[in-house]
Amino acid sequence: MCPEEKLAIEEKVVKMLKTVFDPEIPVDIYNLGLIYAIDLDDDGNLHIDMTLTAPNCPAADFIIDDARIKLESIEGVKSVDIRIVFEPEWTKDMMSEEAKLDLGFL
Repeated sequence: MCPEEKLAIEEKVVKMLKTVFDPEIPVDIYNLGLIYAIDLDDDGNLHIDMTLTAPNCPAADFIIDDARIKLESIEGVKSVDIRIVFEPEWTKDMMSEEAKLDLGFL
């Protein structure tokens, strides 16, 4: 896959991640700062490192399944591997300015 194709798919990945919400928080997982890494290899295998707002998040399975289903629908993505990591620990400082505004932190 050429660099332009890869970039276009990665842009679609970000756009798609912005449609995945924690059902308890009215902000998408991308703007919450839960996505730590997006890696698309030349074969179309997508690897995502993400965290949760809390290690015992009751909506974790829902969020991960929603993200996987949506990401698998992107043309050019052959497989999706979502890895949950807790290093570094998530804090509200990782949220986008838009998310902080939406949640009343600004």
